[in-house]
This record gives sequence, C-alpha cells and structure tokens, in this order.
Amino acid sequence: MTDKMHFQAEVSKLLDIVVNSLYSDKQIFLRELVSNASDACDKLRYLAITNQEIGKEAGELKIRITPDDKEMTLTISDNGIGMNKDDLVNHLGTIAKSGTADFLKNAKDNGSVVDLIGQFGVGFYSAFMVADKVEVLTKKAGEDKAYLWTSNGVEGFDVVEAKKDKNGTDIKLFLKEGEKNYVDTIFLRHIIRTYSDHINYPIILNLGEAGEETINTASALWARHKSEITEEQYKEFYRHISKNFDDPWMTLHFKAEGNIEYTGLVYIPSTQPYDLFQPDRKQGLKLYVNKVFISDKVDELIPHYMRFVKGVIDSSDLPLNISREMLQSSPLIAKIRQGAVSRILKELKNRSKNYDDYKIFWSAFGTAFKEGIYEDFANREEIAELSRFYSTGEPDKLTSFDGYISRIKGDGKNIYYITGDDVNVLINNPQLEAFMSKGIEVLLMVDPIDEFWTQTLPQYKGYNIKHISQASEDLSIERKDKKADAGSLDKLIKFLTDLFKDEVSKVETTEKLTKSPASMTVEQGQMSIHLERLMKGHQQQVAYASSRIFEINPYHPLIIKLADMTADKKNADKITEVAKIILDQAKIAEGEPIKDPSFFSEKLSEYILKAI
Repeated sequence: MTDKMHFQAEVSKLLDIVVNSLYSDKQIFLRELVSNASDACDKLRYLAITNQEIGKEAGELKIRITPDDKEMTLTISDNGIGMNKDDLVNHLGTIAKSGTADFLKNAKDNGSVVDLIGQFGVGFYSAFMVADKVEVLTKKAGEDKAYLWTSNGVEGFDVVEAKKDKNGTDIKLFLKEGEKNYVDTIFLRHIIRTYSDHINYPIILNLGEAGEETINTASALWARHKSEITEEQYKEFYRHISKNFDDPWMTLHFKAEGNIEYTGLVYIPSTQPYDLFQPDRKQGLKLYVNKVFISDKVDELIPHYMRFVKGVIDSSDLPLNISREMLQSSPLIAKIRQGAVSRILKELKNRSKNYDDYKIFWSAFGTAFKEGIYEDFANREEIAELSRFYSTGEPDKLTSFDGYISRIKGDGKNIYYITGDDVNVLINNPQLEAFMSKGIEVLLMVDPIDEFWTQTLPQYKGYNIKHISQASEDLSIERKDKKADAGSLDKLIKFLTDLFKDEVSKVETTEKLTKSPASMTVEQGQMSIHLERLMKGHQQQVAYASSRIFEINPYHPLIIKLADMTADKKNADKITEVAKIILDQAKIAEGEPIKDPSFFSEKLSEYILKAI
C-alpha cells in the first residue's frame, strides 16, 4: 500500500529557493548526502556498543557511491542506522521543522541564500538541484520492515513498504538532463576528495566493470597531526560538523594530556546562526570515545554562553558504553569542559589584539558570550576582560574594561555605565550630560544581559562597576549662567508635582543637566527604568516598580520661563501644556512610552510652525 503525503506548508517554496539559489554551487549536494550517510554510520556504531546483535549484522560500516551512465542515476548508499516510516515522514517530509517560515523570510531579506542553507537542516533537499526525482530505500537496524520514499520535490512524496535485505539507506537520484558530470567517475572522485576526505568511514566509488575504489583517507580529521591537515580540509570538516556554508572565524585543534587525555577540534563560526537565542538551542559539540560517536547532546560539554562553538571532543578515558545520564554528571566531562573553555578563552585573548578581526567575533556572538559573566563564576573576570562595549569616550569604536581604565583621569576608581536599547539614543540621554561635562567616560550597554551580569560583577581589577545613577563623584557643575528665582522655582515644582502626581513620585531640581530642560530617573538603589521595561516586556512580574523622579534643570531658559510664569494664575494652562511636552521628552530619552502621543505630536508641530 502506498501512502501519498504532502510536504509541510511552505516546503515547495523552500525547495524552489534551495534549488535555484544554490545553482552555482550545486556539487555541494554530494557532500551533504555523504555527511548524512556518515552520521547514520556514527549512530549505528554507537548502538552496536550496547546491542551486540546489531553490531554483528552491521559488519564494516561504509559508504558507497554508484553512478549509472545508462540510466542517468547516482546512488549514495550506507549500511548505517537506517530509517523507519516515522523517520521518513519526520525527517524527509518536514524541512527545517519550525524554522521554515524563518528561513523563507531570511531568504527573502538576504541575497546570500547559500549562507542560510546550512542553518536550517535542509542539506538532503540539495539533491533536487541535480535530480528531478529522488528515491530513498531504507531499513532501520533492529526492525523487519523496509520502506521506499519517492518524491519529485514538488508535489509531496510517497511512502511504500519495500524489500531490503540489510539495514541502511540507499538514496537514488534520477539526474536531470545536462547533469551527466555526476555519473563521471573522475569528476565524482574529485568532489569526494575535495569535500569528504575527512569522513571517518570508507567512501567507495563503484567503477562498474573496473571494480571499486576507496576514495577518502577514512581517518578522523581530529585524530591526525596538525601538520598533515591543510587549511581547506579544516574548513571542509567545519562545514561537515556544523552544517554551515561559511568559513570558520576560529579553528582550534588541540590535544590534552595528563590526568585525562582528550583531543579537541573546535570552531567558532564567522556568522551568527538564526537560532542563537532560541531557548531550545543545544550546544554544538559532538562527543566521541576512541573515534566512536557517543552523543551530540551532552549539554555539560561546553557552557551555554559558548553554544555557538562547533566541533568534536574525543577522549580515550571515557567508557564506550557510558550513558547519556552518566555523562551529564561525569567528573571527567567537567574536566574536559574546564580544559576546553580555558583553551578557547586563551585563543580569544590572542585574537582580541586585532581590533578589526575581533570585532567580527564580537558582532556575531558578543551578546551570548557576555552571558558567561553572569553564569561562569570561575572565568567571570576573564570573560569580562574579553568583553567589548561602546562608550562616550570612543563612540565609534568598541572598547574594553582595560581600555576604559587606561583613560580614567586622576585617582578615580569607578567604571560607569548606562543601559538602554540603542547606542545612538543612549549617547544623547540627558543623564550623561554631567559626566560628559566632567570628562568622565560612560559605557553604553544595549544588550538585555547587561542588566543582569552587572549585578553579579561589582568590581573589575579593583575598579567599581557602577550604573550612572549610583555615581559617588560630585557631578554638580560650576555654573555662571542665570538660574530660576528660588521662590518661583518652588511654585513651579509644586505645580508640576500636582500635575504629574499619577506619572511621577517626585519633582526636583538637579545640577547635573547642561543642555536638557529635564530628565527622568529613579530613586537610588531601585531597579533601572530599562530593566523594569525589559522584565515587563518578557511578562516577568515586577514586585516593586521603581519610583520615577522628574528632574528639572533650573538653569535652562525654558524652566526659568515656566518658573516666572507661575506668578500669574492665568498662565496655568500654558504651563501645563509646555510641562507635558517637557515630561514627554524626558520619557522618550529614557525609552519610555508617553501618555498621549497625539497631544505630543500635535503640540510639537504647532511650536515648530511658530518657530519658522
């Protein structure tokens, strides 16, 4: 009986993008199918450790490539884990799963679709670049039934029971007209050696009457000496392990010896994956024991803030039959993690000396990396040292804590920061005016995590890390310009206190403003306005809302004018109107919503018209 099924919604569109957008680099399809075959062999090899019967049936794991120039077909076969009916439907009928819509949006917005393909797990479908029909004959290890999956990549797919003697998968591509290169053994040999030489299983090319030939070295790349590996081989292994199409920003190949021995080949990509901040994203390291794949779901192998790191860790000191549950609590895994993190941090420190190079890493992964200051107590200060920020001292460049410290004047012992959503908005925040007039640099922090790690790292190398609202310096500015009359100012403050009693808890004067008529702040020690907004935006309950303080600048001509106007009660309506606009300006500078946007817009337009 044949089951006719439809692709997940939008899959036809996605297939069209994959086929047409990858056209210039279509030989990639063979690398993708060979990599999938290698993964299937990895899974069976691990299963055979605990199930000897399956191990006996499997025999030597290998991948076979069979071109047929008469039928114009190319078959990629493996004797790995295989698939059952559910696997076929779930893996070959649902492209990119929940990421499909995101993929389509990104593909539309981004002309470089090649960079996106690897992020969404659609490698199998690259076969339709060269084939107008694909058949997948497969039998899962340990099960009796085999199945045949067939699709033209447009109208859905068929699944029917079939016959297959042994476990594994045969993917048969019915090549399009004009794709005869893919039945040419010389051309196939070149592609396999270029892209898949690192595969840990023999890749056998069927030469027809001439017999068979093993094409690759069949040696785990990480187990080879660095001197034997070319830069291109490192890159291809990165693409294999990460399913990405970009070049790695960092490649780190190391061997640890001592109480525990292990080898690592880890990479940092050069571009940020679409799901970096999705809660269910897993870390990207695969664990091997003596070249036997164990798991790619050992969350303790690398900390969450380094979830962008890809690669392989292989240890000979772990038992082959170790369970996933044991891995999560293994002291050996903890030691491997500690060693791997230490080496990555050391390499980052070396790379950070080159500003332009390090900016590539920071732009892609800095936000996630800073989570380590909050999460990783042991490496907190080292991560802080590697962190970068914008600041009032160098608005167009990223700076470090050490760079900030080198510019502190006199015997200052404080590192000041302000948090918000946008650097360009923050640098114009009225709260910074006193700092800038005093020549005190302030770090501009615009990532949500900045609100949290700053609460756990009060000091850096003996310098206090403080929000500008907690400033201990005397920020009052020596003034020679005119100040509002004290009596009139008191009347204005009382007027504004009554007017805004539902919006602010207090109205007071400040000596910290130079250009702005007013600003918005909170009581010292309370949650910042930005943090409160973040928590509400994530539906987090705020137990104690911060008390808003409306600060007015008694030296500003506008405030002086309003204070003078309080002498005549007839001016109450005009004072009210102008005061509302000034309050709205202060709110906007803090990223706060204003009470009546239409009023603000209408009055602002009215005053501009009068001015011109």
